[in-house]
Amino acid sequence: MSLKAIVKSVISGDSLLLRGRPGPQGQPPKERVLHLADVTAPRMGSSTRDDEPWAFESREFLRALAVGKEITFTSIHSLPPSAHEDVPRDLGNGEIGGVDLTIELLKHGWAKCKETKREAGEEENKRKEIENEAKAAGKGIWNPHGPKAHSVIHMMPTDSQGFITEWKGKSIDGIVEQVRDGSTLRIRLLMPDGDHQFVNIVLAGVRCARSSTSKQGESAEPWGEEAKFFTESRLLQRPVRVQLLSLPTSTATPFQTGAAVAPPPSATVFIGTVLHPAGNVAEHLVASGLARVVDWHAGMLAPTGGMERLRAAERAAKEKRIGLYASTPSSSTLNGGKNGGVGAAGSTGGGGEEKRSFEGVVVRVWSGDQVSVVEKEGKEKRLQLSSTRGPKLSDPKQAHYANEAREFLRKRLIGKHVKVHIDFIRPKEGEFEERECATIRYGGQNSNIAEQLIEKGLASIVRHKQDDENRSPDYDKLMAAEQAAVADTRGIHSGKEFPPPKQPLNISETNTRATQFLNGFKRQGRIPAVVDYVPAGSRFRILLPKDNQVLTLVLGGIRAPRTSRNASEKSEPYGPEAADFATRRYMQRDVEIEVDTVDKSGGFIGSLYLNKNENAAVALVKEGLASVHAYSAEGLTWAKQLYDAEAEAKKEKRGLWSDYDEEAEKAAETENADDDVSPLKTEYLDVIVSDVRTRNGFGFSVQILNTEGIASLEKLMRDFSLHYRASTRDPSFVPKAGDLISAKFSDGSWYRAKVRRSSAMKREAEVTFIDYGNQDTVGFENVRPLDGRFKSLPGQAHEARLSFVKLVSSESEYYPEATDRFRSLCEGRKLIANIDHREGPILHLRLIDPSDSNVTQDPTSASINADLLREGLALVDRKGCGKYLGLPAYAGVVSKLKEAVAQAKKERLGMFEFGDVEEDE
Repeated sequence: MSLKAIVKSVISGDSLLLRGRPGPQGQPPKERVLHLADVTAPRMGSSTRDDEPWAFESREFLRALAVGKEITFTSIHSLPPSAHEDVPRDLGNGEIGGVDLTIELLKHGWAKCKETKREAGEEENKRKEIENEAKAAGKGIWNPHGPKAHSVIHMMPTDSQGFITEWKGKSIDGIVEQVRDGSTLRIRLLMPDGDHQFVNIVLAGVRCARSSTSKQGESAEPWGEEAKFFTESRLLQRPVRVQLLSLPTSTATPFQTGAAVAPPPSATVFIGTVLHPAGNVAEHLVASGLARVVDWHAGMLAPTGGMERLRAAERAAKEKRIGLYASTPSSSTLNGGKNGGVGAAGSTGGGGEEKRSFEGVVVRVWSGDQVSVVEKEGKEKRLQLSSTRGPKLSDPKQAHYANEAREFLRKRLIGKHVKVHIDFIRPKEGEFEERECATIRYGGQNSNIAEQLIEKGLASIVRHKQDDENRSPDYDKLMAAEQAAVADTRGIHSGKEFPPPKQPLNISETNTRATQFLNGFKRQGRIPAVVDYVPAGSRFRILLPKDNQVLTLVLGGIRAPRTSRNASEKSEPYGPEAADFATRRYMQRDVEIEVDTVDKSGGFIGSLYLNKNENAAVALVKEGLASVHAYSAEGLTWAKQLYDAEAEAKKEKRGLWSDYDEEAEKAAETENADDDVSPLKTEYLDVIVSDVRTRNGFGFSVQILNTEGIASLEKLMRDFSLHYRASTRDPSFVPKAGDLISAKFSDGSWYRAKVRRSSAMKREAEVTFIDYGNQDTVGFENVRPLDGRFKSLPGQAHEARLSFVKLVSSESEYYPEATDRFRSLCEGRKLIANIDHREGPILHLRLIDPSDSNVTQDPTSASINADLLREGLALVDRKGCGKYLGLPAYAGVVSKLKEAVAQAKKERLGMFEFGDVEEDE
């Protein structure tokens, strides 16, 4: 009786393995072996014996003819099962498509007739005749030249890494010899040199459930047998193209100790792709719900688009809910998200659906995997990069890379416009707060910053559970980036160990330490820096990366409202807004700073510039978040920008000026001018300029002569000198700021002085000599308590400045010339002065040289003030003298002074040497 079956495989040139149709409920089909009667073919070898001559070629002829096709066969005799396989065996004949397999083998010389002792019949004679014809023609095994020599290696390559290195990515012809489970194959590689190499290959990107035969003694997992049959029926003993990709190392190993790692043992499997002419079976397995996608293979497949196709197949299987995904909700129930996306809308942690995509600006980098982004509406979000884990700063081994990762993000993202997609919400767990996890893209190429970070070896990828849909939509690309980093041993995968980074030196810790750096900073001019932290609107913690130093910078020329430092304090109005503006605008930005001086707590007073020309102080004032501090702004070359910015803020009623009333202020100014500022009665006094100061701005002191005070001072100094010349030092005396004392000047004489500041550590005090105006620093050995009888007479030195004018800025190259000229005209000389205005203790003086012949002709313009203007060494001071400069009584004086400036410009004197370069007011 004839039977029908499908040829599953060919064992040798005279034996076939047959299978029936699949059973009910997908049960595996029954199998049986058919040995062709009356012929014999060379036997195939194994790991313990070699192939017989022509065995492979004979098997290949029958394999190409029969595998996968329907066979009609008759069993002549049933044989007992073999010792190692419980499969029925038959001796018989078979036909495929009307072609008798026995005759076909004999005709092409790939088998020979069996020798029998019985008398040959008609059929046997016919077969013998066919055999003789093939032998005469030298076909098949009768080829007189013999088989082509080749070796067959049944064991996996001993040097697994070397084999992969040589053949990785190259296409090799092969024949699938065995299917162990749906995704594990044993393949005969037909090497280019003619040798045959057996390898075990796991299909890249997928994993099938275990079949009953994949591991001895283990039962099949659900869908394991179906997956095996699926692959077997399509690939077993089919010619394929194989691409080896990797050894089975499933995880990256960042921070491995030492570069010299022992070589891995010989692998039992390789990972690769197996391509049949009909396509990639891995994709068909996934699409049929018979395999799951293996995430960590993404690095091998993503560059060629293989992983993307597998994900598409996986989504299709989930939509159809077939195979392994029969109990999995379709993606339409998962909030419509790509790749599963975020969970249901309720998981976003609030009523209503969370906005999942937005654009904004990065304002802070917290670590190598967390940043803060401000939306266009002004809302700030702290975000975790999806599926990304940065190195830990708290781990000494990782600290170096943690800083590198943070700096990498800072340089690429701070202040940059980015596109954000919220992928999922990571719930609170242990010490970790709830965090929105997002994919952040920037630049014209919409680059994923997490991918770049991982590719540089500055972060690793989070290994999600197989069924965890909360992951980056670019997860496969992230895996590919990590594999590239591992292959090139970059960053955390390099095996290099670095000592923990040193903490930067705080040079603003004390005034003494800060002062040591002041002159060096002033010589440097603008210094490249990074804003490390913003504690208040006008106060910044600055990092100098080159020198690994930090300092406190206070913006000069302005005053920003204070913010509270703790819960018990209350912020001034607009203090938090000023700090918030400065944080968002300057935090972690590359900036330049200029230093002018140091305050008493060690903070440096100066300016901060963003993008070379944006002055932070001007920006704060323009936003109405700071006001101009007139006293400190006076010496700044950019003071006009501050006043203009403040005027604009007042006009637009921004911030501090939201309730500003311009008319009311003008009325108040007029009232104050009428009440407080009026021309003083002309009164010419004899004075002598007792001291000129040129450091930290220009200033001088005068003594008013022909007064009772001066006469009393002469008498006092005679007694004073006699008293202190014989005085002895009291070691316990420590002068304090504000004390009146007796101090020895550099000329060796003793004078009355007032302590400006005192240092018990240095044993010295900074003093002002109250009768002459000089300032000096003297050691404690040269100071004495001031006797009470010498305290009654007020100090005879008066701090003074020039009326209507000011010398050129101390930053100007003409400043030394201007101060030298003033000294030559005034210092130590008896002059005539008129007090035009009193500003507290400071006298605004018009100084007149009594020997000047022009005094009698034109007393209005004949003054040292006008002389300095006329020589191009000073300017009309519209700001500092603005309170009285415009008074009608002084109109004639001011007019003459302006004529003096015009004359200097015309003759190109002093600062006008190269044209009209009058400083901005």
